[in-house]
Amino acid sequence: MTEIARSSGEAERDLLARASEVIEEGQAAVARQANLALTVTFWRLGRLVSEEVLGSERAAYGEQIVVSLGRQLVKQYGRSYEEKNLRRMIQFAQQFPDEQIVVSLGRQLSWTHFRALLPLKTAEARAFYAQEAMSQGLSVRGLRQLIARKGYERREIANAQIVGETAVPRDVFRDPYLLDFLGLEDTFLERDLEAAIIQDMEAFLLEAGNGFAFVERHKRMIIDDDDYHLDLLFFSRPLRHLVAVELKIGKFKAAYEGQMKLYLKWLDRYERREGEESPIGLILCTAASREQIELLEMHKDGIVVAEYWTALPPKAELQARIQQIYEAAAERVARRELEASSEREDDE
Repeated sequence: MTEIARSSGEAERDLLARASEVIEEGQAAVARQANLALTVTFWRLGRLVSEEVLGSERAAYGEQIVVSLGRQLVKQYGRSYEEKNLRRMIQFAQQFPDEQIVVSLGRQLSWTHFRALLPLKTAEARAFYAQEAMSQGLSVRGLRQLIARKGYERREIANAQIVGETAVPRDVFRDPYLLDFLGLEDTFLERDLEAAIIQDMEAFLLEAGNGFAFVERHKRMIIDDDDYHLDLLFFSRPLRHLVAVELKIGKFKAAYEGQMKLYLKWLDRYERREGEESPIGLILCTAASREQIELLEMHKDGIVVAEYWTALPPKAELQARIQQIYEAAAERVARRELEASSEREDDE
């Protein structure tokens, strides 16, 4: 009887677990459908008000109409339709004008996700952060943190370094890397930085790029009977590249290029597997010395140099610094294009 009772109890628990799974899957499906319906409703309402009120000859007093409409809708349908939310819906419809795109995004992103995207200045930035939120399964909080960390702007800065012929895929690296999660003080050794990255690997990999996997620390390489040690080795699953990372205290030095080239050649010969692309390298420094980097054109050899910060500066300082870096990068790109154009004219 005891064995029968135990067997019966296990069967009941198993049945309960499977029944709970069915119910929870159904609840999740209902929640997704409800979220999509809510998002599309808000988009359609925003489009209606934008086109019928603000976009017509009544635009002169359209602002008052929005206020009045909000009051009436609140009485009839609740606080979700008050004036400030109506304005968000209008902005939503204007920034995402294609309903099919909204439906597609709405299957994975909530209305609150979209609200986090609305303050962004460009369609490119909104598309970038929406894609990151979907591919990484970011919560609203995670999306806001990524936006606050200027992920899109830093990607643009990084890409500006590798225009033209390059062995480094675009959109792989950020510049600068933000390592504030490491809890480091202003003064520390390279081994402290390395240890902290290892300790909080998940956060660093998220910062490094989607689909990165940690492979090895202090990768040993024997060359001419001498031992060399690469700080960190990763693998990018989507791109199928080994990624060598060297951590440096202080400004970038040209000698780092030769060191990284040696490591990449060794990895290409002894560690690269069939079906993989050539290894690429990332040198992290406290200052990137961008003119040296431009002159060396290391991106052609699969090497990128990026700065790392151990804490976010104040918002105004961060924006000013990013703008300064971006303008300098854009100026270098324009200069290269001008030089290339002059060379073509000389050839003709």
